[in-house]
Amino acid sequence: MTEGSEGLQLDLPRLTADYARGSLTPSDVVCAIFDSIAARGEDGVWISLAGREEALARARYLEEMPAAERERLPLWGVPFSVKDCIDVAGLPTTAACPAFSYLPARSNLAVERLLSAGGILVGKTNMDQFATGLVGVRSPYGVARNPFNAGYIPGGSSSGAAVSVAAGLVSLALGTDTGGSGRVPAAFNNVVGLKPTRGLISGLGTVPACRSIETISVFALTVPDAQAAFRVIHHYDSGDPFSRVAALRPLHEPSSGFRFGVPGREFLDFFGDTGAAGLFDAAIDRLQDIGGLRMDVDFTPFLEINDLLFKGPWLAERYGALRQILEEKPTALLPVTRKILLDGKRISGADVFAGQQRLNVLKRQVDQLWRDIDILVVPTTGTIYAVSEIAADPVNLNARLGRYTNFVNLADLAAIAVPNGFLPNGLPQGVTLIAPAFADRHAADLAERFDRRTARPLGAHNAGHPDHPRNLKYEAEFVK
Repeated sequence: MTEGSEGLQLDLPRLTADYARGSLTPSDVVCAIFDSIAARGEDGVWISLAGREEALARARYLEEMPAAERERLPLWGVPFSVKDCIDVAGLPTTAACPAFSYLPARSNLAVERLLSAGGILVGKTNMDQFATGLVGVRSPYGVARNPFNAGYIPGGSSSGAAVSVAAGLVSLALGTDTGGSGRVPAAFNNVVGLKPTRGLISGLGTVPACRSIETISVFALTVPDAQAAFRVIHHYDSGDPFSRVAALRPLHEPSSGFRFGVPGREFLDFFGDTGAAGLFDAAIDRLQDIGGLRMDVDFTPFLEINDLLFKGPWLAERYGALRQILEEKPTALLPVTRKILLDGKRISGADVFAGQQRLNVLKRQVDQLWRDIDILVVPTTGTIYAVSEIAADPVNLNARLGRYTNFVNLADLAAIAVPNGFLPNGLPQGVTLIAPAFADRHAADLAERFDRRTARPLGAHNAGHPDHPRNLKYEAEFVK
């Protein structure tokens, strides 16, 4: 494990308390973060940085605010990062493809809202090129170093975002998630990955991977920290054709019991990793300890939905989104990225409509499950791989990592990935709690209760889990 930015604790309760006591200022935090980034050297986390002086100017601006104005900003002085397929005004957007790079005039709305809430942008993070991969090694900018063991993958495609949180370089990070990119890196870096119901966060000002189903996601050290960011960026955008207006479903009473579904034993595959299997069994025990009733479910429809995403018609949407650079500058893409995207070219319109119809049938089958269970619990991944293993078999091993994640957005579900302990080799693993669309708060509530029962450090630090009193005083102002 590593210490973060000069020993700073960047989870929101501790950071806020340090600010309130006057033992830290936002300028102190910015200096410590940029010193740590410089000391780490080429760690593969960043594609571009906001710049030390720019970040310090932002910190001083926040420090000069009247106290009453600071109190209205829920993320005052909180450092954050942004995956480099999400626009930030004044910084290039590359999607990890230098030939694709452009300089946006305006930031994505989620970035704007984090800044309006008092956040401090540190920089843009590395990723699997064009968000095509769950491994975090498909980038010309290098591999974001897994803080637990650099010989292992950090997970993708939001690799740099997750590592930036785990390594203590930011408190929060924005990623994206199409088939698990906001959850797999969370598992491999011992952080929380919140994948909201699609359409709750504006997707304008992002490089599309599969625009009809993808969403911006949040990485944080704890569930309440992720929720704090989500409350700020959850906002209807009338300019976004995929934005949705819907009331989030109410929370269950914390003291009430709940029924959680688990893939039947015949569907659970840990690819020979007995340590990961043992960790998942322990997670089931903890869920039962907090009042859950286990129910085995038929995982067949979820596995078929997985095939629709990466072997079926939704590849055509990926190809269509990036057709211009594929045709004009094919050698600008990494060979594995180019092959995956070009596979979408062969898919016909008839294939797309047949896939949509089949998906509707499968979604009906999934909908039936919610009559019997309140939440679905799966391993976030079945195992983790070394960088060398992925290099030897990049496609098949990548597909294995999506077994428990690929279906979630196509099935229109909400999910949150939380840490679940460590393998015998010291590498972290996670579990994911999945709920129906708009049941985001219910999933997060159960995830928080589960996480409190998991003795773990925060990210790659030695600090233990803080107490998290609920505080929704800003919700009325920032969730309209």
